[in-house]
Amino acid sequence: MLNKLTRPLSRLVEQYLPDPFVFVTLLTLFVMAMAIMFTPATPIETMQFWGQGLWNLLTFAMQMLLVLIAGFMLANTKLCAKLLNALATLAKTPAQAIILVTLVSMLASWLNWGFGLVVGALFAKALAKKIMVDYRVLVASAYSGFIVWHGGLAGSVPLTIASAGHFAESQIGILSTSETIFSYFNLILLAVMLIVLPLLNRAMLPPKNEQVLVDKKNLKEPPTATPSQTLTPAEKLENSAILGILIGLLGCGYLTHYFVVQGGGLNLNIIIALFLFLAILLHGSAANILHSLQQAIKGGAGIVIQFPFYAGIMAIMVNTGLAEQISAGFVSISNAQTLPFWSFLSAGLVNIFVPSGGGQWAVQAPIVIPAAQALDADIARVAMAVAWGDAWTNLIQPFWALPVLAIAGLRARDIMGFCLLQLIVTGIIIAAVLSFV
Repeated sequence: MLNKLTRPLSRLVEQYLPDPFVFVTLLTLFVMAMAIMFTPATPIETMQFWGQGLWNLLTFAMQMLLVLIAGFMLANTKLCAKLLNALATLAKTPAQAIILVTLVSMLASWLNWGFGLVVGALFAKALAKKIMVDYRVLVASAYSGFIVWHGGLAGSVPLTIASAGHFAESQIGILSTSETIFSYFNLILLAVMLIVLPLLNRAMLPPKNEQVLVDKKNLKEPPTATPSQTLTPAEKLENSAILGILIGLLGCGYLTHYFVVQGGGLNLNIIIALFLFLAILLHGSAANILHSLQQAIKGGAGIVIQFPFYAGIMAIMVNTGLAEQISAGFVSISNAQTLPFWSFLSAGLVNIFVPSGGGQWAVQAPIVIPAAQALDADIARVAMAVAWGDAWTNLIQPFWALPVLAIAGLRARDIMGFCLLQLIVTGIIIAAVLSFV
């Protein structure tokens, strides 16, 4: 039955979903029109907000790019590649391949969203080499694991409100990860997702005669860096593993001191440092590190060009009051019990226009925090509802699928039909847990 549902959805997406860059340009024009029609902002003011906001998130954009690059470089080490190939041998049938790639992607995304995106895509390719399976469903399943990232260790919202000096500290104080990431309702939600999502993806697998198999050119591995037989002193230094190992150990030593001696917690910079230094340590030589970096940069190209446009959209949404109207509209119909549900839905809607967890929290926190305080609602639960709403509609926001698609060699329209069904089912689950557990 689920396979029959995905057929029209896939055909619809294949015909009408444009390239992600076209999508963001259309989205820019749509948001500008909405702001002009429904807020006091004039066309000139809206254009100014957009132009001035293009560069507002350069620091955050660099953090996001480094998370992706560091995750890719770590996943691309020989040790991780061997682990992925060994795991791939566990799947003997197409159904097992779908279930396994979903589970691996979810667990990796819970650790770090950039790592999860890359590991999921690389593992899908490893499985496709061994098993004849619908490549679209396989890659869509790998991408679907990304939905748990904001409830995991690298979640922007829970890490932000757990950090001293965050912009809402005067209102809510510092909320530890025990109240958010490791809260009972978040752990229950993760457990349910871990069971339901692999089974859902398995049910979407078409009959064998209707499956679209992988184009073998997508499975070709990039050439490895091979040093020449006669090396100059500089080339010997570049190919020596000693320097990379020393820097990797230095970085890991600092992180050990940070966690053990200083009692530091997780934040985006620490997550980046952790994966970066592990990648450097495992790659060893500077030549291997730089070769992996060149491959990683390709996957981040879409992020680099599109992120300023999303920053401009966010500036329009915030400065014109359009985002506030959307969030306040949901909040106005809430009570203490339903506020997490409506916060989740509003976050999912806003995420279509502002696909940035940290940026979205900056937009919605000034709305949902006072509402939670006025209604005496659980602020930690409301914050996680915003976080899950942000992660939820990433399933149909092609922005974050760019690295996966770049690695897998597919287009957004190849997988988004399956992602639409994943969106519906997971949305019901998340809303139910946030509201009733």
